[in-house]
Amino acid sequence: MSDGILRLSHAEVRVPDLELALAYYVEVVGLVETDRTADKAYLKGWDEHQHHSLILTDSPTYGLNGLGFKVMELTELDRLAARVEESGIEVTRHQPGELDLASGHIARFAAPSGHVVDLECGQEQVGNGLSLINPPPRPDDLRGIHPPRIDHIFLLCEDVDGTTSFFRDVLEFRLTEQIMADDGHQLATFLERTHSPHDIAFLTGPNGGFHHVAYWVDEWSDLKHAADTCAHHGVDIDAGPTRHGATRGCGLYFFDPAGNRNEVYTGGYWFDPDDEPTTWTESEMGRAVFCYRGQVDQRFMTVHS
Repeated sequence: MSDGILRLSHAEVRVPDLELALAYYVEVVGLVETDRTADKAYLKGWDEHQHHSLILTDSPTYGLNGLGFKVMELTELDRLAARVEESGIEVTRHQPGELDLASGHIARFAAPSGHVVDLECGQEQVGNGLSLINPPPRPDDLRGIHPPRIDHIFLLCEDVDGTTSFFRDVLEFRLTEQIMADDGHQLATFLERTHSPHDIAFLTGPNGGFHHVAYWVDEWSDLKHAADTCAHHGVDIDAGPTRHGATRGCGLYFFDPAGNRNEVYTGGYWFDPDDEPTTWTESEMGRAVFCYRGQVDQRFMTVHS
């Protein structure tokens, strides 16, 4: 039986040209398209078994519509929804298939950060295309960067301290790292449910702000392959391949045709529930973000809602 949130489930991003965005995410990023409607496309990493981890929604603007976390048991969904309501936040409940194709039972609410959050149980399972008996290591028809799965999402909000407290005290996330301002407030926080360095992170900025969604790759050489793929297709690379001080992971950042920032990420470390979080000081924020350069480019701080 699962206790609480299992992991990041999906993100829904807006794109003004659905066909162009879909071509990019399939041919360049290498996600697998699983379904389409008139105004939405559903995609997943090749090794994900659930129906989708990314929803592209046709819209005049770009940015983030919302994000979801996977909950294994309906009783746990009920328990977490009650905790959110007890904190004073309204929750709406939705039946399978009501909000999106293949969606499960969903408890939806607006987090203190201004982001729409879904807790989802029972999204349709479609498999990873490999046999469950004597399978090969991966499918033969992978394209582009082809990350196996979603990893984390990075968001912005005005009150990082309050938002972090909500995710810790109500949703039962664990704080792994934080960047502290000289005045004692949290500039950025990294939180997890998977024993990884982060499933979600928050940085000081506008409420509802969206920095990036990240997909996992298995090793550093995959980041080099990702950079080669972006360069070949003329995709705008934002930063990397590089290492972060915070999380000790390595990443490559680039933009989809609409302007939504993507990352492919690898590395990091295992975090146990009783481990103490790592703290970075404001003077070392540059090294926390980009370990090798020790400073943050202004373009990297560009965000959208």
